[in-house]
Amino acid sequence: MKTTTIKESEIQHDWWIADAEGKTLGRFASQIAQLLRGKHKPHFTPHMDMGDCVVVINAEKIRVSGAKEEQKEYFRHSGYPGGAKTSSYKHLKSTHPERIVTNAVKGMLPHNKLGRQILGHLRVYVGTDHPHDAQQSKVVDIK
Repeated sequence: MKTTTIKESEIQHDWWIADAEGKTLGRFASQIAQLLRGKHKPHFTPHMDMGDCVVVINAEKIRVSGAKEEQKEYFRHSGYPGGAKTSSYKHLKSTHPERIVTNAVKGMLPHNKLGRQILGHLRVYVGTDHPHDAQQSKVVDIK
């Protein structure tokens, strides 16, 4: 048997719509990361961007378990001395709920150039409206 490698020209990127309403953040993000990475395809190649594009709607209705609603914090650093900043989950959910889903998915992708390229295939929106109707997206049922 030979191992075949798929060519860049043979990769087909599909579009998926995932509804985040009532879903648990970590489980939802891991399944989105698998779609973005292309692990559901039979010719998955780890060093290539062969995943699909995913549109997440209702990002403000995602839920977390336990006491994470009050205790979870997001850390970032500007790169300058004293530039460390934290944001609470509650604050982020009230101001930019799409960043919660984006940060969770980003942490589950490779931390290199490929991961940054793959993250570009993720679109997260508050509410059910999105501008990607022309792509004829398929609805994915994530539990």
